[in-house]
Amino acid sequence: MIKNKISVLLIAFAAIACNQDKKTTSSLDTNEVITDKTVNIAFSGDTSTTGMVYIKAGTFMMGADNAQADKDEYPKHKVSLDGFWMDEHEVTNAQFAKFVAATNYITTAEQKPDWEELKKQLPPNTPKPDESQLVPSSLVFTPPNQPVNLNDYSQWWSWVEGANWKHPKGKGSDIEGKENYPVVHISWDDAMAYCKWAGKRLPTEAEWEYAARGGLQDKIYPWGNEHINIGKAKANSWEGSFPDKNTGFDGFKELAPVKSFSKNGYQLYDMAGNVWEWCADWYRNDYYQSVNKPDGVKNPKGPSDSYDPDEPYTPKKVARGGSYMCNDSYCSGYRVARRMKSSYDSGMSNMGFRCVR
Repeated sequence: MIKNKISVLLIAFAAIACNQDKKTTSSLDTNEVITDKTVNIAFSGDTSTTGMVYIKAGTFMMGADNAQADKDEYPKHKVSLDGFWMDEHEVTNAQFAKFVAATNYITTAEQKPDWEELKKQLPPNTPKPDESQLVPSSLVFTPPNQPVNLNDYSQWWSWVEGANWKHPKGKGSDIEGKENYPVVHISWDDAMAYCKWAGKRLPTEAEWEYAARGGLQDKIYPWGNEHINIGKAKANSWEGSFPDKNTGFDGFKELAPVKSFSKNGYQLYDMAGNVWEWCADWYRNDYYQSVNKPDGVKNPKGPSDSYDPDEPYTPKKVARGGSYMCNDSYCSGYRVARRMKSSYDSGMSNMGFRCVR
């Protein structure tokens, strides 16, 4: 499971906390904009649906389809949704650049971390890190040269100063020539700000999964049940030994331009692999149990608070779809039912988003 920036920071600071209180939860409203970063963002006025696909209303069974599913994907439950528009692909560097040019928006990764805010997400008495660590930074995938323990994510994640959407690998890197690649190092807050400007919103977790299934019922992947490594390349994922060797069978060893692979039954691209995509919902590991009702649930918007037993002090949002780093040995995120969670202020080199209206 990919962890959030708080965890990697704790590794860097040698301050990993043990025996955390498992009863601690966050209590933030589902629709609350957590920071004031979007207050001054004005709607662009664009009401068109160009580049979007209309997903008709329908009912589906949400949740696990295979024996390897994680516990938080159970139980499979009935969900009904109204129709909605969805971006046909992930938001690109070019689209995000247009937003920044119009609003002068500064992303989370471009700002110095606020220790007073960070410590609210950490166990009590966590020591303050050295000021040299509290600099504008983001999480960058830095693959090792040899196989490593897959339980130690610090072996391939680094907290890199100067890494952000314009400099995805840190100082000296850029996105020149990658205008059509998905924008990354985007926090949930950043995605919400873009949505406000675009007159859109983030999809609910239910909307995202319904759209990813593309009209197929009870299938593991957006294309059906054929394993991702059988036949032609179906998505941008990790082929080989994670995290040290990617064979690049699908044509890409890192990010791919949007629309590089076949679309699903709803004419949507990259609903598996490439980058994880933020959803609107808070994450709770037990949420599906609460909505598993005989008559199903209509237009669910997720739980009213967040709880992850792995990191009970950190409120998290859901992300879906997997990324180019996903491999069955570590993370089968390209499954339509696969859930990921991360703190809302986290940005990573494989985290992006798409919008709905």
